[in-house]
Amino acid sequence: MQETRLDTARIRAARRVIDPVFLDTPLYRCEALEPGLGCTVSIKLETANPVRSFKARGTEVVASLLADKGSRAAVCASAGNLGQALAWSGRGRGLDVTVVASRFATRAKLDRIRALDAGLELVDGDHEMARERAAAIARYDGIRLVEDSLDIETCEGAATIGLELVDAAPSFDTVLIALGGGALATGVGHVVKALAPEVEVICVQPLGAPAMTHSWRGRRVVTTDSTDTIADGVAGRRPIPAVLDDLLLVADDAVQEASIIAGMRMFLDHAGLVVEPSAALGIAAILEDRDRFAGRHVVTIVCGSNVDVDAYHGWVGAAPIHGS
Repeated sequence: MQETRLDTARIRAARRVIDPVFLDTPLYRCEALEPGLGCTVSIKLETANPVRSFKARGTEVVASLLADKGSRAAVCASAGNLGQALAWSGRGRGLDVTVVASRFATRAKLDRIRALDAGLELVDGDHEMARERAAAIARYDGIRLVEDSLDIETCEGAATIGLELVDAAPSFDTVLIALGGGALATGVGHVVKALAPEVEVICVQPLGAPAMTHSWRGRRVVTTDSTDTIADGVAGRRPIPAVLDDLLLVADDAVQEASIIAGMRMFLDHAGLVVEPSAALGIAAILEDRDRFAGRHVVTIVCGSNVDVDAYHGWVGAAPIHGS
């Protein structure tokens, strides 16, 4: 492979410092989804852990390194899932964790951050404003700023999912990965392309948050002025150049979709799974282009299930169960 920030040996080593509760998450074929999608579908269920998302794989690596160095504090910006994960990993290692989030973030995620004993500071803006504030706190207090996707530990922690896919999944030919900041996509994509290069890696973003998709297609950073999506976990506006460079090496395609709610409803109706909007991106991509995936064996990573209950019922109660 061409030069990348990620290293397969370090990714294998990461498994040794990640709490086993976050490893070897369920991977199974979900036949109930297949009639509506027209392809074989396997699910990698990254919600079956204490923080209900994949993010703790990365924060376990970060927190382990900080604890080894004697560091006692860290700060991050988060739409909710990274904050929960860092709070969980930091609490277990005696770290003082501060999370900066938008006050418009999902309430359930904010409540859970507080419950995990992290400090929580809210800003009157979106995730990019939270990133700026977290960076300012880190500079002022002289503590570690944990930047999702930019910090290689977050990517290589997420990449351990790829190891599990390659080791366990039989003959899949496509993996669909939610694309936000890029940690999940670059991490899993790196491992898949290194160990199973014939597998197509497709990254999926919402239509209302297309910055990284536009950047991938243009092979340069493209920013947007705003986002408009219910998938708050992937609603970034300013791609990180180094992350885009990694993504360009491993992604075969980056697509957008408009069927998030239909995907969430399919997960509920046919798999018994409550997922947050970003976790439905893979199924939504199939709904948008059934012909492309017909006859394939697709793995989709269910990356999170931290969702406001009232909002969830509002979405899935009115959702169509089949797309265009």
